Amino acid sequence: MHPRPTEPVTESERLAHLVKDLGRRQGFDLVGISPASPPPHEAAFAEWLREGYAGEMAYLPRTEAKRRHPGSFLPWAKSVISVALNYYTPHQRPTRNDGLKGWIARYAWGDDYHGILEERLGTFHLALEEAVGHPVQARAYVDAGPVLERDFAARAGIGWFGKNTVLLSTEIGSYFFLGELFTDLDLAPDTPIRDRCGQCTLCLKACPTNAFVGPYILDARRCISYLTIELKGAIPRDLRPLVGIHVFGCDICQEVCPYNTKPPVTAEASFFPREGLHAPDLLPLLALTEEEFRVRFRHSPITRAKRRGLLRNVCVALGNLRDRAAVPALTAALADPEPLVRGHAAWALGRIGGPEAEAALEIAASRESDPAVQEEIQAALSALAAPAASGRRSA
Repeated sequence: MHPRPTEPVTESERLAHLVKDLGRRQGFDLVGISPASPPPHEAAFAEWLREGYAGEMAYLPRTEAKRRHPGSFLPWAKSVISVALNYYTPHQRPTRNDGLKGWIARYAWGDDYHGILEERLGTFHLALEEAVGHPVQARAYVDAGPVLERDFAARAGIGWFGKNTVLLSTEIGSYFFLGELFTDLDLAPDTPIRDRCGQCTLCLKACPTNAFVGPYILDARRCISYLTIELKGAIPRDLRPLVGIHVFGCDICQEVCPYNTKPPVTAEASFFPREGLHAPDLLPLLALTEEEFRVRFRHSPITRAKRRGLLRNVCVALGNLRDRAAVPALTAALADPEPLVRGHAAWALGRIGGPEAEAALEIAASRESDPAVQEEIQAALSALAAPAASGRRSA
């Protein structure tokens, strides 16, 4: 937690002390304050967009001006209250011996954090008005508005930017959600925390897809989280083997961080895993209908990927596991109503190989009318034929 000032001197310091005390009472793990002026890295954000590192996340360039200059749409705001809520639960990755299982990023195991933080920020706002004795103009944001939330949180002393671009805290590591409450209160700001990463580059080296252009710069187009969540079309074929068993998000760059060696467990029960979401069995996911997907993932962050995106990712994970036990399910997926799923199922069968996979692909080739899927099938068949041809030449 941020240290409490023992004797607030000015009115802005007294109010800041009150804000932090109220925030802790609302259950937030960290509370910090910063001015509502343009964020420190707004120019770097603009350059990041110009380099194309945002990929297909069109909402970022569309809201660039507001993100860089919050005063343009919140002219009354004087201070930003940043809060952090820990979501870590102590469950580990599956191993090869665990069968056909995938990985969902920790933050998506429980209920959707947007609603949880928004409700808590709303209660926080009401408590703040009651404490000061007059209406407080405020606007809450939780990862869904034109706000560079990490910038404000870093300036508020919540944490510092790690080389993997996530915020790090010496108290709770990096497994936490952020929320902001823009207010018209004049609050004494906190002091930012210095960068404590030093010479460590574990997170940069651990990324399977080499998504980091350098320290503190992420090319989202290569990031597994982007590929499995934000990207709506086909995952680039050269990156699919590097995605591993990830079906929604990643966590690798956080898992290797020394500040996450022994993170505290969240006190929020809603963030603990729903049944079947920690290291999920992949074959049942591949069989989900649209209605079953909506029911199973109601109020879950996983709905962001939509059924077609999740099943696309499941196909890639099964292809990377290369277990022939997945061939019947992938064969059935060749008839899925979504071309995106059919195409990635074909790729997975090409990765797994064997006579059953080849026969399924040949049958699919004879009936497939979608050009993109047909191209995936032919590429998979070519991949199966290449080792056979190489074997004949060797003989």
